[in-house]
Amino acid sequence: MTYLGKETTFRWLGHASFLVGTPSGRNILIDPWLENPSCPDDCKEFEQVDLILLTHGHWDHFTSVVPQAKKHGARVVCNVELAHWLRKLGLEEDQLVEMNKGGTVEVCGLQVTMTDARHSSGVVIDDEYRYAGEACGFVVETENEFRFFYAGDTSVFGDMALIAELYSPSMAILPIGDVYTMGPREAAKAAHLLGVQMVIPMHFGSFPRLHGTPEQLREAIGNLPIEVIDIEPGQIIE
Repeated sequence: MTYLGKETTFRWLGHASFLVGTPSGRNILIDPWLENPSCPDDCKEFEQVDLILLTHGHWDHFTSVVPQAKKHGARVVCNVELAHWLRKLGLEEDQLVEMNKGGTVEVCGLQVTMTDARHSSGVVIDDEYRYAGEACGFVVETENEFRFFYAGDTSVFGDMALIAELYSPSMAILPIGDVYTMGPREAAKAAHLLGVQMVIPMHFGSFPRLHGTPEQLREAIGNLPIEVIDIEPGQIIE
């Protein structure tokens, strides 16, 4: 089925959290940390969440997963190790869609592929970091065959060119803050390797140490035909 005239929407919730609306009316919550200092107060509650994508277990991507999944009955796509901890934290078995890198699942009418990311991962249980598998990214294909890449927390790596070759995403959501992830210079190279036409920067400005800026990314991209979509927390783009 084609969804003529309906676009995929992206609302940045601050830091690395996004709410994505699909042409058929599905809502995807990605790496939700709704207590982040950039998240507007009117963006902390949702009428509907169908699917949550979780790239790794660090608290700034994981904190709101369980309450949001329980409240909305949303399904959660994550790696095997994170699925284990989410069961321990009270999520129902039928809510969990566990997978690993290189795999593709169809869930909520969407094609979701788990890709590589270069980053650490752990989830805090009883005040201790516990093993939570490896960090990942996602390629999502919506109902009208629009594909976007959510990188999660990562450095740039050469196999981003394979993501481009295999999945041809049109848009990428990339971290630019530096220190804990790649900065603007590395993100510009990532956008080039991914072959995308558009980039939404994330994971910057939440704290002083995350000092990369969209303008620095734009300068690093230079004359390449890649649009940097600089949005404010709470803003929706199509």
